[in-house]
Amino acid sequence: MSEELLQFKYHHDPVRSEVIVASGGVCVCCGRARGYLYVGPAFTTNREVRDNVCPWCIADGSAAQKYDATFADAHPLAKAGIARAIADEVTKRTPGYFCWQSQQWQAHCGDACAYHGDATVEDIANAPRVAIEAWKAEYTMKEEDWNLF
Repeated sequence: MSEELLQFKYHHDPVRSEVIVASGGVCVCCGRARGYLYVGPAFTTNREVRDNVCPWCIADGSAAQKYDATFADAHPLAKAGIARAIADEVTKRTPGYFCWQSQQWQAHCGDACAYHGDATVEDIANAPRVAIEAWKAEYTMKEEDWNLF
């Protein structure tokens, strides 16, 4: 029987983003079969963490502590000046997400942003000009590069 899936402050729908899946498997950290396992990125030398840790062991930090694991890169948050406690919540007690390049967990106004999923083509096409200019600057793109993108 599945337990009701808990909520994460910084990753609102990890089932939709396909890093938490329904599973009858047993968590290697707590030894329980709770109905869900995490299949997202895990940064650790322990291979059994991948696809074998339940969301509850991520949320309470026990998986990070037991396996010296993180689920997101702390560097972008540190670079943004985010408090260590917030960075630890994101990297050690929040499911990560898949991306085609390295994760860049966003921050704004002294806090980490919540991950809501990937931007769609429509989201990018309809972005405010100030956002497009910021993206072009971040990725050193000229206008013609942006138009190709």
